[in-house]
Amino acid sequence: MRADIETDILIVGAGLAGLIAAATLKGAGHDVVVASASAPPRDPQSEGADRRSTAFLLPSRSVLRRAGIEVDGGTATPLAALRIVETGGRPRHVISERTFHPDDLGSEVFGWNIPNARLGAELLDRLEALSVPLRIGAGLKDLHAREDRALAVLADGTRISARLIVGADGRDSAVRRAAGIGTSETRYGQKALAFPVRHTHPHANVSAEIYEQGGAFTTVPLPDADGQPASAIVWMADGPEAMRLAALSEAELAAEATERSCGLLGPMTPLARPGLFPVVTRIAERLASRRVALVAEAAHVLPPIGAQGLNTSIADIAALETAARTDPGAPEGLAAYAAARERDIALRAGAIDAFNRVARSGSLLAHTIRPAGLAALHDLPPVRRALMRAGLGSAAD
Repeated sequence: MRADIETDILIVGAGLAGLIAAATLKGAGHDVVVASASAPPRDPQSEGADRRSTAFLLPSRSVLRRAGIEVDGGTATPLAALRIVETGGRPRHVISERTFHPDDLGSEVFGWNIPNARLGAELLDRLEALSVPLRIGAGLKDLHAREDRALAVLADGTRISARLIVGADGRDSAVRRAAGIGTSETRYGQKALAFPVRHTHPHANVSAEIYEQGGAFTTVPLPDADGQPASAIVWMADGPEAMRLAALSEAELAAEATERSCGLLGPMTPLARPGLFPVVTRIAERLASRRVALVAEAAHVLPPIGAQGLNTSIADIAALETAARTDPGAPEGLAAYAAARERDIALRAGAIDAFNRVARSGSLLAHTIRPAGLAALHDLPPVRRALMRAGLGSAAD
């Protein structure tokens, strides 16, 4: 079957991970084409813009810099500390808390929080400057992999021949299905609400994870909104409770969020309706097949704990960049990529799964263990430093 376009690498998916992969691999000297059924809007204020944000941890900075993106300026908000809080009772009150500081690891920050829509717009501008073709509105329809190349047929009929096809097309990846790669999945009966708020008390660039039965309530610093401090909220709750919260009026949601956070940031006012997302762990059985590699949520979906999601995806991109330095898609390169990532993904998925089960449990034992465990992890300096290093992970320089 004759191809309409020939390239080194076809990236399917134009979410943040796909755009970062495209800019990184183009910067490494490969011809790159991006195809996707949809793309982030250029205007962060446009209707349908992603109102979430992403906390990029320190090791991800070098990869983003290679993609042409500086994370520590502009609209980025530094993450100067992490506050872990256990709450309970009615009315809710703080039972125990500890604050983790990056100077334990010789750094001034853990990372930076960036609004997704603004980063998406910057990445689209970067790809335009790099002359990377974008086939927007045309996702993958079919895939034929051969020894030396793969042929992708897009939904609009375009045929693209590439030495490597990268599946960055999300948790329901068409690339993964076409490559015959299955997944294992764990469901928790939870959903996560994500929305920005403004509040009366300054966040002081401190992120907080506030734990109670049902899951974590996480606040991540944002730039001021309407002259007031602002934060991104990720609120995990059991499914029925999450559905109830998502249906509340703005005033009702504001009151519930303020109460759930024990008022640590003062009264909260939502700046957008919450998005609602299922909380699952889903891991691809393989990260590669003939002339195909999976990255980001096509390869792994993790619960939104500890900012592991997109930072794990960036570690995928760094490993793929290294593996693709000669013939992208060569069997030995794909084997090296899979070997570099599969163990780390499995370890992170297992740790987050265990942590989430303890964190959401309403049992008396879990309620007793959480504060004691937090104190033990924080109050012993070697343990504290090892925990923070594990949480930050590593993306290749």
